[in-house]
Amino acid sequence: MTDIVYIDRLTKEKKREKIYGGFFINLLYGTGFFSYLSSLLFLPLFARLPFFSYLYGWFQKSSLSRSKIRPFIANYAIDSSEFLEPIESFRSFNDFFIRKLKSSARPLAEQAILPADGRYLVYPDISQIDGFVVKSKKFQLDTLLQDAQLTQRYQRAGMVIARLCPVDYHRFHFACDCTPEPGRLINGPLYSVNPIALKKNINYLSENKRMMTPLKTQEFGQILYIEVGATYVGSIVQTHTPNQSYAKGAEKGYFEFGGSCLILLFEPNTIRFDQDLIDNSAQFIETRGLLGQSLGSSI
Repeated sequence: MTDIVYIDRLTKEKKREKIYGGFFINLLYGTGFFSYLSSLLFLPLFARLPFFSYLYGWFQKSSLSRSKIRPFIANYAIDSSEFLEPIESFRSFNDFFIRKLKSSARPLAEQAILPADGRYLVYPDISQIDGFVVKSKKFQLDTLLQDAQLTQRYQRAGMVIARLCPVDYHRFHFACDCTPEPGRLINGPLYSVNPIALKKNINYLSENKRMMTPLKTQEFGQILYIEVGATYVGSIVQTHTPNQSYAKGAEKGYFEFGGSCLILLFEPNTIRFDQDLIDNSAQFIETRGLLGQSLGSSI
C-alpha cells in the first residue's frame, strides 16, 4: 500500500492519509504486475463507462446504504457536531455525503478563502513550476480548458488544486465576492484524482468530466472555477444561479458520492497565495485545509 502524506494546516504536522477504497486504488493505479494487468483489463471499464458510476451512485442513494453512515463516521473520526442536521435525518449514505455544516463550523478569513475542505496544492505561476503532484509531471492546460483564448489568458495563471476525499465535506463555495457566469460542461471519463493515480498519469486531471465557470470579481479579475469529477462521482450539482452576485463563502454546489477535485485559475498577478501553501506545494506535499481558511490576498 502506497502512503499519502499531507500537512495538516491546523497542527502543522505531517500525517498519513487513511485512504477510502485504498485496496482498489492501488490495484488499479499502483505498480507491480497485478496492478498493470488490472489497469489494462478493468480501469477503462470503470473510468469510461458511466454505467458503473450510475449503478454505484444508485446504491449510495438507496436506503440500503444507510447502515454505512455511523461506521464510516467512527472509522474516519468525522466530527458530527459540525453537521447542520442530525445523523438520524440522513436517509441514505449520499444524504450524509452531501451534508451541510453549521456556519459556525467554518468561519471565514478576511481575504480570499479556501473554497472547500480538502487537500491543497497552489502555484503562483503555473508556467514556472516543474510539475504537479510529483516532479516533471505537468498536465496540458489546453486539454483542460479546450479553449484557445482561455489557454492563452491563463498560461501564467495562479492555480489552486483542491482534492476532496470521500471523508470530506463535499459542498464547494466561492472563494471571494463574485458574479458567476453560465458554466460549461466538458464530458470525460471518471479516473481517480488520488495522488497514487496522478503519479501514474497526471492528465487524469485534464481529461475527467468537468464543469468550468468564469467568475467576475473586483479584486481578482476573472477566476476560472472548475469542478472535476472523479471515481464514482454520481454528479456535479450546481446550487447557485448564474449572473447573480454572491458573497465570499456562499455555496456554489456539491459533489454527490465519490472522489472529486476543484481547480481555480487566477489571472496573472492578481493573488498572493499564503506562504505556507506555496512552500508545501513546492515540496509536492498537499496541505489539508478547511473551507473558510485563508487562501491569499489581492495584489
